[in-house]
Amino acid sequence: MGLDDKIGNKGEELKGKAKEATGRATGDEQMEAEGKGEKTGANLKQAGEKIKDVFKS
Repeated sequence: MGLDDKIGNKGEELKGKAKEATGRATGDEQMEAEGKGEKTGANLKQAGEKIKDVFKS
């Protein structure tokens, strides 16, 4: 996977953080939970990319 995937994953993480913060600020627990889920998914994808990079070296 390339740079595009890494940029996409980072964008997804930031989107999740924003959604989580908005949910927390408005008291919307469902939105906050969705944001946490998106952020976690993006972090897992980023970890997978880092592992791939290690084995490519």
